[in-house]
Amino acid sequence: MLGLGAGFFWIIALAFVAIIIASAIRILLEYERGVVFRLGRFSGVKGPGLKFIIPIVDQLKKINMRTVAMDVPPQDIITRDNVSVKVNAVLYFRVVQPEKALIEVDNYLYATSQLAQTSLRSVLGQVDLDDLLAQRDKINHNLQEILDRQTDPWGVKISNVEIKHVDLPVEMQRAMARQAEAERERRAKVIHAMGEFEASKNLAAAAEQISSQSGALQLRFLQTMTEIASEKNSTILFPMPLDLLKPFLGQKDKSE
Repeated sequence: MLGLGAGFFWIIALAFVAIIIASAIRILLEYERGVVFRLGRFSGVKGPGLKFIIPIVDQLKKINMRTVAMDVPPQDIITRDNVSVKVNAVLYFRVVQPEKALIEVDNYLYATSQLAQTSLRSVLGQVDLDDLLAQRDKINHNLQEILDRQTDPWGVKISNVEIKHVDLPVEMQRAMARQAEAERERRAKVIHAMGEFEASKNLAAAAEQISSQSGALQLRFLQTMTEIASEKNSTILFPMPLDLLKPFLGQKDKSE
């Protein structure tokens, strides 16, 4: 009976030792870092691999060091020129100081998301609609600088901010369509006027060249008549130029 009790004791002891050893061993992946707290106080940061901690005394928190792509929900924004739009974006960030991400902020993922939403409304409310549509790179850069400056005390690095979609009201879409149509018509009229101006200059030069030669105008007239007659679907009446009759009139005068 004594031997059975001793055996049971050793089984319990070995199980306890196994539990202690298991709780002392931690495995961190390549993209993870372990923040160690010893008796509630920050002790250090452990890198990837097999790590040992003191059971009960030490507590290890894992932090993911990979880049996180976070979707910023659509925000109702009134631009500086009083246009109501809905804008959503995507935020790219990563933890660079895991101890600050745990100590300085309660939940760095939630805090970064809320900060991105408020900053998006604040920044876009200071720009016009035309700038929002045409200068997205500049706005993205401004948002990235603002967010990175505010998340730096948390050990979070904002690598990029991209505005994904701008949802305009239907009335504004129609107004912009009319504006684009008017702009196209203006360009068409300008191009047409430039073409007419260049054509008039060429016609004036051609007329001056033809007028310098006595028979050039008559030859051009006959060439035009030949082109019209090639259609063979109309009757053409034209006056007989007196220049063609001069030789005959001269012979008549001589005969008299």
